[in-house]
Amino acid sequence: MKPTRSRYQSDKTRIQLLHQYYSYTGFYDFVWIAIKNAFPYVVGFIAAVVTANQFIDVNATLARVTELLPVYGVLGFFFLSETILGLVPPEIFIAWSGNMPRPWLFLSILALLSYSGGLMAYWLGKFITAMPAVHNYLEVKMAKQLRNSKKWGGILIVIGALLPVPFAVSCMTAGIIKYPFKSVVYYGSLRILRIYAYGFIVFSML
Repeated sequence: MKPTRSRYQSDKTRIQLLHQYYSYTGFYDFVWIAIKNAFPYVVGFIAAVVTANQFIDVNATLARVTELLPVYGVLGFFFLSETILGLVPPEIFIAWSGNMPRPWLFLSILALLSYSGGLMAYWLGKFITAMPAVHNYLEVKMAKQLRNSKKWGGILIVIGALLPVPFAVSCMTAGIIKYPFKSVVYYGSLRILRIYAYGFIVFSML
């Protein structure tokens, strides 16, 4: 019994030290601010879909967009968006996939493209860091963000993958600070889970 209790106390001590570290470095405040800033966008998007559905047939509108744009064009634009800063909300494309003949198939394609786009953004981050002018700019303008990324590493990748914040930015930052690519591949895979979760929500609204 004594060894078991000792291990329990050791685990408890590690957890306490980890909690103290995150509290001291301001990690909890950072996560709370990220969630607080992202929450209005999520609520706003849901409210916009519900409101729009009261005045127009959302399904018919999405069907019309699908007819006007080729499928490969929509998927290509999504991949580009998820690679370069990820400024276009993926929920728009998730709603589009919900109107396709096989919505879950297209949702799976979106999930893989989003994940792949994040990995591509990582290498873009490594590439632009090699440019002296860009490197100096990032060191000055993003010094605080880079320091936080170096402290928290994979946790920021998890935040970018799961929360409604640009996933590409998190991955690009990981590339800039030369965070291990294997860890980005591992933590970033949670992005696929997020796409499926949002797909379930959006599909139920359409």
